[in-house]
Amino acid sequence: QLQASGGGLVQAGASLRLACQVSGITKDYYLIGWYRQAAGKEQEGVSCISASDGSTYYADTVKGRFTISRDEDKNTVYLQMDSLKPEDTAVYYCNVIPVAPWGQGTLVTVSS
Repeated sequence: QLQASGGGLVQAGASLRLACQVSGITKDYYLIGWYRQAAGKEQEGVSCISASDGSTYYADTVKGRFTISRDEDKNTVYLQMDSLKPEDTAVYYCNVIPVAPWGQGTLVTVSS
């Protein structure tokens, strides 16, 4: 299961930290990623982290503002989001690659 949490309503410029609890996935996965979907828009990849060496990737829209990290002991991946913008408003989901069944996302709303 993939349980995302940590969303909320914040003003532009604020920070939030999302958490993704990964459990019950028996198939080996090699990436863990964050995705988001804004109302009326397609889902987009935000960031991912390698399960083996911790290397990271960021979409251009969040590069320099978001930081992905993982706590292997807790099977949790975090997304630290700083300098939030109204265009970051979306439901944020996490998933592994190969993709597992999607869990419930967490809503992030950034007001101007």
